[in-house]
Amino acid sequence: MFCHVRSLGLQGLNGYEVLAECDLSNGLPAFDVVGLPDAAVKEARNRVRSAAKNCGFSFPVSRITVNLAPADRRKAGTVYDLPMLVGILAAGGQLPPLPAGAAFVGELSLAGALRPVTGMLPMALAARRAGITDLYVPADSAAEATLAGGLTVYPVEDVGQLVRHLRGDEALVPAPRWVPGDPTGAELDFADVKGQDQAKRALEIAAAGGHNLAMIGPPGSGKSMLARRLPSILPRLSEREALEATQVHSVLGLTSREAPMVTRRPFRSPHHSISATGMAGGGSPIPRPGEISLAHNGVLFLDELPEFHKDVLESLRQPLEEGRVQIARAAASEIFPSRFMLVCAMNPCKCGWYGQPGGRCRCSEGEVKQYLGKLSGPLLDRVDLYVEVPALDFDALSRRAQGESSSVIRARVEAARTRQSARFGPDGPDCNAHMGPQEIQRFCPLDQAGQEIMRGAFQRLGLTARSYDRILRVARTIADLDGTEAIQPHHLAEAVQYRESPYFRR
Repeated sequence: MFCHVRSLGLQGLNGYEVLAECDLSNGLPAFDVVGLPDAAVKEARNRVRSAAKNCGFSFPVSRITVNLAPADRRKAGTVYDLPMLVGILAAGGQLPPLPAGAAFVGELSLAGALRPVTGMLPMALAARRAGITDLYVPADSAAEATLAGGLTVYPVEDVGQLVRHLRGDEALVPAPRWVPGDPTGAELDFADVKGQDQAKRALEIAAAGGHNLAMIGPPGSGKSMLARRLPSILPRLSEREALEATQVHSVLGLTSREAPMVTRRPFRSPHHSISATGMAGGGSPIPRPGEISLAHNGVLFLDELPEFHKDVLESLRQPLEEGRVQIARAAASEIFPSRFMLVCAMNPCKCGWYGQPGGRCRCSEGEVKQYLGKLSGPLLDRVDLYVEVPALDFDALSRRAQGESSSVIRARVEAARTRQSARFGPDGPDCNAHMGPQEIQRFCPLDQAGQEIMRGAFQRLGLTARSYDRILRVARTIADLDGTEAIQPHHLAEAVQYRESPYFRR
């Protein structure tokens, strides 16, 4: 007796169709799972047997062979529990023939209840591409599966409920497509920040153009406070951006029944003790996304930048340039998205007080150079704006008047992004920071005065070709915030000043 059941697997961020072929034959009782299963898949034999008996079904006393095809791809996780059980019951005549367009995914408890699985959205997208029409998933994963669209998603609480549906005794109600509401919860607001007008201006420019930014200043000057308020002025996620971010979070098990979709731009702030694998992704045998992929379409905030290990910082160079990271291992090679805004904060020296009045700094000039020398030129060259965040005086701290709110700043940022979308079109870059050489040449022309400003900056600051392009991109964003089509000399001059910091000069 033979039956095959359609299911889905996951490799990296991509789902693919898996066929669970179940065969019952004569011979000594045995239960074998083949098709490159990992330990979790092999353990499904015990879960399937117990779930079947505890739900009132007779488990076949025969030789059972389950093949997970394609057999040349490694199968991992617990998503194959349900298709194995359904296939065995159908092969033994305890279930009617299965619908041709149906697929089953889910982890079983020993009592037959279905538990949520990770990576549901990528698998649902793969199901739609494979022509699957009906998808049976754990109830806790159903909302996420509906985000793929084009599928009838059936939420299943337990095996008994599924069997009654397949037999026609009690139909399951398809899950409605999950629609996100307005993001709930209070956001941190720029109105709480006192002073630091130059830093707030730099953050507004960074948000409007998607630029990378680095802040330097003494302890307590407000660097972290400013960075954590950056998401409150970023544009809302588009549906495409939200789905891309959700796939990464889904694979790592960071979605839930109540919040199946990422609705706010991610803000990741890893500790400086993180490893290069934790930052860029990796693992064995199948690589998994790291922090830079979790920050996709959002912000990666590195506080105390020089305290990160050198190999961790250097692992950011390619993702910052290409917007993706490729992880190669012996068993698999995966490409993960990593289009994020890099925001860094650091002190000017080890003790943090270099250059501050009162003689509080205990560092020698050599120690200051050694501390700042931990940051390589190629990494700093990939940062668009450098801004100093000085310590606030008493008058600024005691001022009762609040600053500009995040909603007001966001309105200007979104207006600038709207101009960029109209300029680039649907197939062009998402923002100014992602412009390529052709877009820079077309949309960032300089008049004679602008040429002279850039010539002087190039010679004075020792700019590279990369930093030259980044200044033009920032100037384009400043012009967009100003509502002008042409880059004016004062736009360019402001862009140049953000590379004037003696700490970051490269």
